[in-house]
Parts: sequence; C-alpha cells; structure tokens
Amino acid sequence: MPDIGSTLADLLIEIGIRTPDELFENGTFQAFFKIIAYDTEACIRKLCAIEDAIEGIRWHKLSKEKEAELKQYFTMINK
Repeated sequence: MPDIGSTLADLLIEIGIRTPDELFENGTFQAFFKIIAYDTEACIRKLCAIEDAIEGIRWHKLSKEKEAELKQYFTMINK
C-alpha cells in the first residue's frame, strides 16, 4: 500500500490491523485513534500515510482540503 513502510505496517499489526481490508474497514481516523492510544508520540505523518494508503496515492497527491481535514483531526485528538 502506498506510504505504508515497515515501521507503520508493524505498528498497524500491533494494534490489530493486519490486512489492507482491515485498514479500509477501520478508516483513517479510527485506525489513527488506535495508534495514538498505543503510541502517544505518533505524528501527523502517520495519520497522512494511513490516508494515502486508503486513497491509494502517494503523499504528494493528497489534496489540500484533505490535508487540512487531517491536521484539524490531529490537533483535536492531541489536546
């Protein structure tokens, strides 16, 4: 999947998301919420990488609107 490197893949497996189908079922926000509960140091890049993988694109193709939505979510859950 685009933008899912070995470190993020291992982290996803640790939180119980083992397949692309499971990632799609969880969605970006739920998957990242599980990550941040497990790894409180998780950064916005992981959130964006999950979205990229779900959309099937590389990071530089993420729309500005989607980037803004992800930043807003990241800020909200890190308060």
